[in-house]
Amino acid sequence: MSVILLIYTFIAGLLMDVPHLPALQETIRNLYFHVCMWFCMMILFTISVVYAIRYLRTNNLKYDIYSRHYVTVGMVFGVLGYATGTIWMSYTWADPNNPAFQSFSAVAREPKLIGAAIALLIYFAYMVLRDSIQDIDKKARVSAVYNIFAFALLFPTIWIIPRILPSLHPGGENGNPALETNDIDSRMRLVFYPAILGWTLLGVWLTTLKIRLNLLKEKNLLK
Repeated sequence: MSVILLIYTFIAGLLMDVPHLPALQETIRNLYFHVCMWFCMMILFTISVVYAIRYLRTNNLKYDIYSRHYVTVGMVFGVLGYATGTIWMSYTWADPNNPAFQSFSAVAREPKLIGAAIALLIYFAYMVLRDSIQDIDKKARVSAVYNIFAFALLFPTIWIIPRILPSLHPGGENGNPALETNDIDSRMRLVFYPAILGWTLLGVWLTTLKIRLNLLKEKNLLK
């Protein structure tokens, strides 16, 4: 299903008609990649924190393995989402030939970019923290608590603070970017929602592969 949806996303996303807005033009097609990857990241992080809570309630190390791998794959999609957003920015806000041009200093102070970078760094610290603890049970407990802390900080760094501060990013003042009628029309929704599902299914599939491999290794070590 993921493969089918992503093939549709690439073909329809690159060939179907899109609104030709002055500041965006053809770059608006990046919506199917940049925004949808961020959606995938948020869903994977949510699943991860659920498993972290389940570990703290049961002390079952299986849930710690699930939680860790959902963070790992979520980080991959987070970095891809940040990279595609940076590329998009270079063709809109930072392009002198674009009507929406902003100086480099203004773009560098963009709260959405800064907040997203902080959120990703917090999760990078989660991975570093795990590797720094040798005791398996202690690693699982500390990681689970930190995971809850990191997830709680996602919302102020990505959504709340950027909406309080002046921002170039769509949805800065009200609403959600790519979900409002000002940001997307009915033609784009035919690709946008399947793209979210396709990227998310890909993320879940990759995570389950990593979990199964990890469990097989653990079983072999026990033998």
